[in-house]
Amino acid sequence: MPKPGHTGREPEDGAGARTRLPAPPGWLRWLPVLYVAAVLLLEPATPVEWPVSFVLIALPLVTAFAYGPVAVAGATVFAVLLEGVLAGTPCCAGRPVGYLWDRYYVASYVCTTLVGVLGTILAAHRTHRERTLADVRFVADIAQRVLLRPVPHRIGDLLLDSLYLSAAAEARIGGDLYEAVPTRYGTRLLIGDVRGKGLLAVETAAALLGAFREAAHDEPALPALADRVETSMDRRAALLGGNEVGERFVTAVFVEIPAGEPVLRVVNCGHPPPVRIRCGEVRELDRGRSAPPLNLGVLAGEPYHVEEYSFRPGDQLLLYTDGITETRDPDGSFYPLLERLRAWRSLPPQRLLEQLHHDLLAYSGDRLQDDIAALAVCLPDGDPAGP
Repeated sequence: MPKPGHTGREPEDGAGARTRLPAPPGWLRWLPVLYVAAVLLLEPATPVEWPVSFVLIALPLVTAFAYGPVAVAGATVFAVLLEGVLAGTPCCAGRPVGYLWDRYYVASYVCTTLVGVLGTILAAHRTHRERTLADVRFVADIAQRVLLRPVPHRIGDLLLDSLYLSAAAEARIGGDLYEAVPTRYGTRLLIGDVRGKGLLAVETAAALLGAFREAAHDEPALPALADRVETSMDRRAALLGGNEVGERFVTAVFVEIPAGEPVLRVVNCGHPPPVRIRCGEVRELDRGRSAPPLNLGVLAGEPYHVEEYSFRPGDQLLLYTDGITETRDPDGSFYPLLERLRAWRSLPPQRLLEQLHHDLLAYSGDRLQDDIAALAVCLPDGDPAGP
């Protein structure tokens, strides 16, 4: 597939996008023409006992693969007329005039008409299904834009870009999430992965993003921000009740990059650690003090630990979900993220994620097993001679 990539790229708006049907491959659109051409080439070379024109019965079904009911009905009329022309043409294999109303040819006209009716119904049903799918995908695109809003490409001195890939060919939204919010405390980032799939995961992701977007402006400390988001998640899960409460947990990483300070702060809640790219160094920011995933912190009773790392001009930070590192090649080997990043360390955020996008699809043979989200943040080096 070509799967959904950078969510920062806006899809088309307007009602026209909602009803536009996917175009079939070019070879499929030419298939009816090629089919008729093959019949016209073979008919003169066949004996009277087995005229090739009988295979025109299949022309309506061939047309139904790529065209709508009107085109199929037209192909049916054309097939019947062409069968009649070929039946009454004396030049074909020495055929004399008079075969036009031969009982075998009349049976062929009737069968072609019946197949044409069935092909027209089939084409109408296929077109309806495709239009319904186009409507569903349009709604999913809108939901995706509401749930995962495009991150700003610049916040203060920072350059940002994002990536979202769905494992399902027709899916647009899932449980992976990210966000970047400019606040008076600095730029605050979030990336997370909801346990489970489907609408339950989407609902949980929406609740988490809503809580983060609100609390990011109010809480001065990063651990307090994580605690407030978890409280909101606990409250929402408790309202739902049932056995699903314990399953609605989210691994997440909260990051704060203060303006004008060469540091970044990280609170990790059971999520793959961020990666800092600095010159020739690619380092996972992990000191082994990760907190439990959100919605499980109350059960564990452990406080959130904030870790501080240097973040200088020229550095780049990559936040990602485990769908990246758990991507496998046809031999079952996991994706070597750190090794790839060492080769791409000089790329800016947009090009880095584009390269990661294409490389993941190539590595997996275009068969991703899990949703993937990534957020890249760079602090440009204004002074090439600087540290």
